[in-house]
Amino acid sequence: MTPPRPPSGRARSLRDYSESEKMEGTGSWDTLEWTKLDPVSGSASFSNLSCLLESERIVVEGYGVVLINTDEAGTLLVTNFRILFLSEGTRKVIPLGTIPLATIEKFNKMVLKVQSSNRLADKNPQRRLLQVTGKDMRIIVYGFRPKTKQRRTVFDALLRCSKPERVWDLYTFACGPSKFGNANPKERLLNEYFRLLGKSSLRASMDMIEDGSFTFSNELWRISDLNSNYNLCQSYPFAFMVPKSISDEELLQASSFRAKCRLPVITWCQPGSGAVIARSSQPLVGLMMNMRSNFDEKLVAAFCTQQAGTGERRKLYIADARPRKNALANGAMGGGSESSSNYFQSEIVFFGIDNIHAMRESFSRLRDYLDMHGTTSSDGRSSFLRHGGWTWGGGNLSSMSASVSLLGDSGWLIHIQNVLAGAAWIAARVAMESASVLVHCSDGWDRTTQLVSLACLMLDPYYRTFAGFQALVEKDWLAFGHPFSDRVGMPNISGPGNFDLPRQSSSAGSFPSSPVRQSSGSAASQSSSSSHAQNNYSPIFTQWVDSVSQLMRMYPCAFEFSPTFLVDFMDCLLSCRFGNFLCNSEKERQQCGIAEACGCLWAYLTDLRSFAATSHAHCNPFYDPLKYDGPLLPPAASLAPTLWPQFHLRWACPEEAKSADIEVQCRAMRVKYSEMQKDKEAAERRVDEISFAMESLSAELLRERRMSWSARESANRATKEYAALTRAVQSLGCNVNFTTSDVEDDPRTCSLEDNNPRRRDRHGNNSDVSVSISLMAEESRCGNPLGRVCEALCPLRTREGVCRWPEAGCAHLGSQFVGLKANFDAFDRLAIHDSYFQS
Repeated sequence: MTPPRPPSGRARSLRDYSESEKMEGTGSWDTLEWTKLDPVSGSASFSNLSCLLESERIVVEGYGVVLINTDEAGTLLVTNFRILFLSEGTRKVIPLGTIPLATIEKFNKMVLKVQSSNRLADKNPQRRLLQVTGKDMRIIVYGFRPKTKQRRTVFDALLRCSKPERVWDLYTFACGPSKFGNANPKERLLNEYFRLLGKSSLRASMDMIEDGSFTFSNELWRISDLNSNYNLCQSYPFAFMVPKSISDEELLQASSFRAKCRLPVITWCQPGSGAVIARSSQPLVGLMMNMRSNFDEKLVAAFCTQQAGTGERRKLYIADARPRKNALANGAMGGGSESSSNYFQSEIVFFGIDNIHAMRESFSRLRDYLDMHGTTSSDGRSSFLRHGGWTWGGGNLSSMSASVSLLGDSGWLIHIQNVLAGAAWIAARVAMESASVLVHCSDGWDRTTQLVSLACLMLDPYYRTFAGFQALVEKDWLAFGHPFSDRVGMPNISGPGNFDLPRQSSSAGSFPSSPVRQSSGSAASQSSSSSHAQNNYSPIFTQWVDSVSQLMRMYPCAFEFSPTFLVDFMDCLLSCRFGNFLCNSEKERQQCGIAEACGCLWAYLTDLRSFAATSHAHCNPFYDPLKYDGPLLPPAASLAPTLWPQFHLRWACPEEAKSADIEVQCRAMRVKYSEMQKDKEAAERRVDEISFAMESLSAELLRERRMSWSARESANRATKEYAALTRAVQSLGCNVNFTTSDVEDDPRTCSLEDNNPRRRDRHGNNSDVSVSISLMAEESRCGNPLGRVCEALCPLRTREGVCRWPEAGCAHLGSQFVGLKANFDAFDRLAIHDSYFQS
C-alpha cells in the first residue's frame, strides 16, 4: 500500500523512509510533489540566477529531479557550461550534483526494474535514472519521474552540449578572455629558458620572438630556433635548449632517428655543475635493435660535459619509463630502446611504468571503489548498509579486508608509487652524482613528462612556488606537447577527438562495479558503459598532480601552494573554463588563437589570491623557503602513497576529506593572528600619536611659561618706569590726562595714577587713548614737594622764579632726590641764551 502524501504538501526526503520502502518502490518516489516541466515560466524564473557565470545560458530545465546520492529533490539545469542542481525551495547550488560538462566522462540512461508482486506491479512504476560519471572521481545519479519526458530532454541536451564537434564551440570561447587575459605563453617559456641559462635579467618580448633574436647561450647550452615554424617537430615548442656544440644541421639529422621527430633536448640544467635532465621519444632502432644514428649518439654524448674540478666527463643515465618487455615489443613497430654500448659512458634503466590504458582502467576502478564505499554512493545508500548488513560493524572483518583489497586491486597507488620512485631516482642521480639523465618512453609526452617535471620539482625550489609551478607546467606539459585534448577528452582542432561518449542503447544490464547493481532488482541500462580501449583518454596529468600532492604530504613546509590550490587547479583544467590546456600542442593552440580568444587559468587563480594574500586557501601556511632551499630527495621508505583526501574523498566522503585538512584550522589561526597583529599595529600607531601630541603640548606649555615669565618681567619694568615718569612729570608741575574713547561707553578721563589693571586692560583692548599734558595750578605747584626741590636746586632759575633756560628740558635732568637718570645728550642740542651771560 502506498503511503499517503504529507499533509503539508511539501516533498519528503528519501531519508524519511526506510531502506525497504526505497527498494520496493513504495517510498519517496511516489510521495514527492513532482513539478511539471514548464519551460516558459522556468526560463523566466532561472535566467537571472546569481550563480550563473559570464555568458552562461540555460539550455534545459528539469523540475522535481532527485539527486540519488544524497536523497535531495530539486531543479536540474543544463547550461552551455555545466549541469546545475539547485535545492528545492532555496535554490541553493548543491555542489555534488553540479558538474561542468567538460568534466563529464560518460553518462548513461538507466531504468531500475523493481521486483514486486503482481498485485503491486502497476503501482510501482520503473525508476528512470541518469548516471553521470565525472573525471573528478564522482558518480552522480539523477532520478526522474516517469511519464514526464524530462530525462529524455536532459539526455539530449547533454548529447549536444557535453561534447561539441569543434573546439570553438566550447564555453571558454563564448566567455572570451574577460578580465583574465592571457599573456603570450611563448614569452613566459623564453623567460624560463633565460633563467635556466643564468640570464634572468633578460626579458622576452614579441619583437624578440618575431625577429628571432632570442637565441642566447651560456658556456654549455644554447636556445635554438630551428623549430620556430614547427617544421622540425609539430609537437615540440618553437624554441628549445640544446648543447652549444651541436649545430642546427646535426639536430635536423638526429631528429629523424626519434619517434615523431622528438629529438633529445634539455628540459632542466643544474646551475654550476652542468648536469642536465633531457627528454626525447624512443629511438627507432628497428625490430632487430641494430639501427644506429651517429648524429643522435653525438647529441646524447654532448650531455656528458666535463665535471668542474675533476675534468672528467660526467656519467649519462638513459631512463626508459616503460617496462622492459614493452620496450622490446615496440621494436616490432620500429621503436625500441638504446644500447649502452652505442652511447658514450651511459647506463640504461627501465622504470616499469604502465601505459595510458592501464592508468585509465586503474582510475576507473578507484572511482568505483570510492563510490561503493563512500557516504554519498550513487545508489543513495551508506556503505554501512550494503549487502543487507553491516560491512564495517559487528566484527565483520572479512568485509573490511575485502574492501581494502579492492583498493589495492585498483592499482592506482602502485602506479603513483612507481612514478614517485622514478622521479626520485632521477633527482638523486643529478643531485648526488652530478650525472645527466635522458628520459623517454614511447612518444615522450606522457610518462616522460611525468618523470622529468616531478624530478625538476624535487631539484629546483623555484618550481615549488606559485610562479615556478606555472613555469614548470607550461614548459614540460604544454610546450613539449602533452596531448591534453586526447588525454582529458576534449574536442581537438581537427574535430571532436577520440573521446567517444556512450550514446547507443544496449541490452539490459548495468555498469560494472557501480553500487546501483547491488540494490534489489535489476537495472536496465539504456546505454552501455564506455569502453576506453579504443581511445586515448587517460588521467595522466591527474596522476602527476596526485604525485605532487604525495610530495606535499612528505614535505609540508617545502611548497608555497597548498593541496587546495591543486584541487582548484584541477577543477579549472577539467572544466575547460579557460583555454590554457586546450588542443594537443603549442602549434595547435597558436592556430586556434587560444591566447587571444580565451581566458587564462593562471590569471584567474592569481586573482583569487589577490584578495586575501597569504591567508588565502591556496597559500600554504607552513611554507618555509629558507629550510627547503635545496633539492628534495625522499628515501624509498617514504614513497608509500596514500589516497589524496582533498581530491579523492571530497565527493565520496566529504566530512572525512575536511577533517583531514589541518591547514584549514591553521589558516584560521593565522587569520586571527593577522587580525590581532593589525589591531596591535593600530594601537601602537595610536600610542605614538598620543605621545607626539603630549610632547607637542608639553613644548607649547613650556613656551607659554617662558612667555608668561617674560611678560611679568616686562610688566614689572613698565611699572617702575611708570612710577619714575610720574614723579618726573609731577616734579615739573604738570598733569598728564589720558582720554579714552570706548566703543560702548562714553568717553572718560583717567589719571596717570589710575592703577586699576581691569580698567587699564579694558581701555587697552577696547578704547582709543589720547594723552594731554597741562600745567598745574599755581597752588598745586607750590604744594608739590618735587617742584620745590627742583626750584631750590636748579641753577637756571632766577630769583623771580623764571627759568633762564626753558629749552633745557628739566624733565631730562636727573637728580638723586627725584630719581631720574640725566640725559646729558640733551645739553649738546641746546642753544645758549645771551641773557645767561648778561646776568
